[in-house]
Amino acid sequence: MIGRLQGVLLEKQPPEILVDVGGVGYELLLPMTSFYNLPEVGKETTLFTHLVVREDAHLLFGFSQKTDRTLFRELIKTNGVGPKLALAILSAMSVNEFVYAIEREELSKLVKIPGVGKKTAERLLVELKGKFKGAVQSDFFVESSHIPSVDYAGGQLDDPAQEAIAALVALGYKGTEAEKMVKKVQKADMNSEQLIREALKATL
Repeated sequence: MIGRLQGVLLEKQPPEILVDVGGVGYELLLPMTSFYNLPEVGKETTLFTHLVVREDAHLLFGFSQKTDRTLFRELIKTNGVGPKLALAILSAMSVNEFVYAIEREELSKLVKIPGVGKKTAERLLVELKGKFKGAVQSDFFVESSHIPSVDYAGGQLDDPAQEAIAALVALGYKGTEAEKMVKKVQKADMNSEQLIREALKATL
């Protein structure tokens, strides 16, 4: 199991990144809450990881904090929640926000996440309620408001809006829905990460 990687960030196109570790390029999928904390391309980064092995692929997921990875692992243990849906949940909410939603039984917030229907939301409430009680008081659960500047490597989309739409589609939103979400929050000079962040906030 690969539990942690430290290397140079070569590419980032949400929700995917490429990290060079000793000459080996690792492709990782990150929830947007971790993606926001990435440095610029060319800088060193450290990520906690979880490897998902399937018959057709080995998928490596990265997280800026151990608590994000812990929640991801709890989510994929839940019946009906796979890695892609867990990624969407952690992209829509910080760990702090998710824990509060679970403890307060805010079903309406959970069902707004793509792929989370009423039954899945209810299952999350039943299986995860109480597991993180008190954890939101920890320093680990303080959400970072820092959004680093975007510096994409070659082969990336130049239009921030199109980049944001593509990322939302990768997280499970339909193309037309993603386009509407981005247009609703788009302002001049916003980069793609800011667009994604604001679009996701507007849905909750």
